[in-house]
Amino acid sequence: MSKVSQSFRHFAEATARYSGKPGAFLCAAGMIVVWAATGPLFGFGDTWQLVINTGTTIITFMMVFLIQNSQNRDSAALQIKLDELIRATAAHNGLLDVENLDEDALERIRENYRKLGARLSDEAKTAASGHQQAEATEEEAEACEEMEEIDQELRDQRKAEASDEPSTDGAGKAEGKPAETPSTTG
Repeated sequence: MSKVSQSFRHFAEATARYSGKPGAFLCAAGMIVVWAATGPLFGFGDTWQLVINTGTTIITFMMVFLIQNSQNRDSAALQIKLDELIRATAAHNGLLDVENLDEDALERIRENYRKLGARLSDEAKTAASGHQQAEATEEEAEACEEMEEIDQELRDQRKAEASDEPSTDGAGKAEGKPAETPSTTG
């Protein structure tokens, strides 16, 4: 990582950390009070209004980039941690690349887990009769079919991305990309 990049990262982290503290809010509120109190001195004129408008616009503009940098880094770190937990446990490894799916596929996965959650909740509330067991088995089969379809979409997407990669090194993996973990169901 370049020195400029590292310096920006440290600056962005510190800015995001301190801008979220009560002291930063009190400082901003104090500046507004001072600005408002100076209104009579400047006759509430255009220059007086321009000062606060310009100041807040510049601060907001800069904060967008600093906070977005911190958010991107935090999201990437969190995603890596979640991927490692999925990979290291008996969880469904097909979900490792779920962040790369389109909105429709994500909604199908959400609905799938809602169904599974509702079924587990119903099972916990009542003793399972023969009819309820049949419904639960049918819902579970539907959920498994849905997950298989999603797994196939993920495999197809990985193949398409692999065919788009320009070159590989001697080990057979794409440059700058980590080796893929084989997908298994848990």
